[in-house]
Amino acid sequence: MLNVGKIEEGFVLDHIKAGEAMVLYHDLGLDKLDCCVALITNARSNKMGKKDIVKVECPVDMLDFDILGFIDHNITVNVIKDGEIVGKPKLELPKRITGVIECKNPRCISSIEQGIIHEFILTDEEKEIYRCKYCEERYSKKRR
Repeated sequence: MLNVGKIEEGFVLDHIKAGEAMVLYHDLGLDKLDCCVALITNARSNKMGKKDIVKVECPVDMLDFDILGFIDHNITVNVIKDGEIVGKPKLELPKRITGVIECKNPRCISSIEQGIIHEFILTDEEKEIYRCKYCEERYSKKRR
């Protein structure tokens, strides 16, 4: 059995779809932070079969809940302070997502002009459909 130590301050992301931990690692910008990160992939799970887990020891305000909710709003977030769980915020699909995904429409102004940040708006919460703010191109969930 793998044993990963307790963290004093930070967060634990649990119930991540197997194989998605590295996507989270990059999209949350954890690769740019000077903090301790543990990625556990393909862990056994009664609920999911297999899952990934990410443990991050850093100030809690470093976590972007919008990006996390966009990637997968079913992830469990445990906020840790003084070595104890102090909160389990519920993730939701963000109404807007900025600078995380790019519009694939070659004629969109966000693709043509430099310096325009790609922005998508949630247009159908039930079907989890996002559209480009500028050209209304539908975002396809296939990210990588």
